[in-house]
Order: sequence, then structure tokens, then C-alpha cells
Amino acid sequence: MSFSDIFKKSFLEGFSSMELGFKEIMVVFLITACLAFYIFLVYRTVTRRTFYSKNFNISLAMLCLITSAVILTIQFSIVISLGMVGALSIVRFRTAIKDPMDLVFLFWSISVGIICGAGLAEVAVILSLLITIGILLLDKMPAVSTPMLMVINADSSEVEEQILIAVKKYSKFSKVKSRNMSGERLSMIIELRTKQESELIKEVNGLEHMLSVSLLEHDGEATY
Repeated sequence: MSFSDIFKKSFLEGFSSMELGFKEIMVVFLITACLAFYIFLVYRTVTRRTFYSKNFNISLAMLCLITSAVILTIQFSIVISLGMVGALSIVRFRTAIKDPMDLVFLFWSISVGIICGAGLAEVAVILSLLITIGILLLDKMPAVSTPMLMVINADSSEVEEQILIAVKKYSKFSKVKSRNMSGERLSMIIELRTKQESELIKEVNGLEHMLSVSLLEHDGEATY
């Protein structure tokens, strides 16, 4: 027997010595299922104010269990692990991620499945607690105030100067984002920050030649 054959034999035997009984496998799946349900609850709680996808949340829990099963299977033999790599390499995740936080939960679910499948349930529990604390603490931190958008329609362009004076009176920051004219009609969009929304909109609406005034919340990215 050559050195190459001896190396291959010892290498394969080293990875095929792992033996798990039915009881150990069921304990791993039970712990993984508990953590998967925990991730399910945390995701539903965190996304209560944004777009919530129940199907995606269920997928997170199932992905945790599937990953754990794959890792358990890989531990029995390196030959099986290589087959798994070949089979999983053809899988492509093409679902669009609507919220960056979904990526956090996606990797969290996969990581818990891998860690539990490797027999390190304590690490998975500690990781889940730390991630939950981190998400809740960072979510409670005060966010920068987002600007508002004032949409103005007037039947004369002469009122523009009075509009800008009123806006500067009630806001700390203002910037004209859009200005359109059609004949004598004027349409403007002004980005501003103010805590006196009612007073501002009443004063602008009371100006001469005004047709309509709307104050909208800005849902885009906030800038400092």
C-alpha cells in the first residue's frame, strides 16, 4: 500500500468516525426547532411597523431546521459532504430582499442551523440572545429626524417669494427640490424640517393665488 493510499484511508476514516444515535439527533432537532421558533417571534416583533411577510418568516424557521439537518448529515462522511456541496451548488437564491434587516435574519437562521448541527447548541443560544439584545437596543436609539416635503400649487408665480419667506419663518432647514411653471401656474416641492406643521401650512395656504398645499412625510433615507 502506497503512502497516497494510506493518507486517503486515514483522511476518510477521520471524517467518518462521527456517530450519532437517534436520541442525540432528536435533541439537536428539538433545540434547533426552539431557536427557529424564537427567530420567528423576533422577526414578527421587529417588523411590526414595516412590511411583514409571513411566508418569509416561515422560510426563516424552516431554513434553520434544514441547515441543521444538512450539517448533521455532512458529519457522518466526507463523501456525503462533497455530494452535498455539489448538489447545493446548483441552488440559486433569487428572491428580492426588500429590507436590509431581512438579510440579518436570513444569516441568523442559517448560522443557528449550522451551529446546532455541529453540536454547539450553547453557542447558538448565546448568539441568538446577543442578536436580539443588539436589535432591540439599536432600534430604540433615536433616529435622525427625516425632512418633510411640501407640495404647493398656485395660479401665479408671483407668490413664490412669499412662500419661501413663510417656509423660512417656521423651518430650520428648507430647500426647493422642484419648481415647475405652466403659463402662470406654479408647482413647487420644498424639502424642509419643522415642528410647526399646522402653523406653516395655514400661513402658506392663506397666501393669495394659492390653489393647494400638501405636507408629506419623507420615507427615504435621512441625511445628517
